[in-house]
This record gives sequence, C-alpha cells and structure tokens, in this order.
Amino acid sequence: MNIIYMLLAISVFVALIFFALFIYSVKKGQYDDTYTPSVRMLFEDELVKEDASRKNKTSNKTVTKPETEPVIAQE
Repeated sequence: MNIIYMLLAISVFVALIFFALFIYSVKKGQYDDTYTPSVRMLFEDELVKEDASRKNKTSNKTVTKPETEPVIAQE
C-alpha cells in the first residue's frame, strides 16, 4: 500500500514539473505563431456588412464574386 502513495506523489511531482515547463515556454513565446499573420492577407474573406437590419436579428452577408466566371464545358 505504501508503494501506491509513493507512486502517486512521484506522478504529481512529475506533472507539476511538466506544467511549470509549459508555463515557462508559453511566457517565453515558444508557441507564438509567426507565420500566419504574414500570409493572412493572401486569403479571401467574406465581406460582412452590418446595417439597420441587424436590429431585426438578421444580417446581410455580401460574398465577393470572382472576377471571371468559371467556364462550363458544353456537350
């Protein structure tokens, strides 16, 4: 029975060490995303316009259309 208490104490100690190392790495910027902000402008987003109809709990979404229409093959 004593071994269970000792293993429990050791596992809690190891978990606290990993948690402390995780907090340390987050504060030092290890998990900061430096790639996505530089390519965000390359992605097309939907344009959302809010107007008076929002008061009625409805919103109008305007989706940008491509400059050229897709070509459909005719048989």
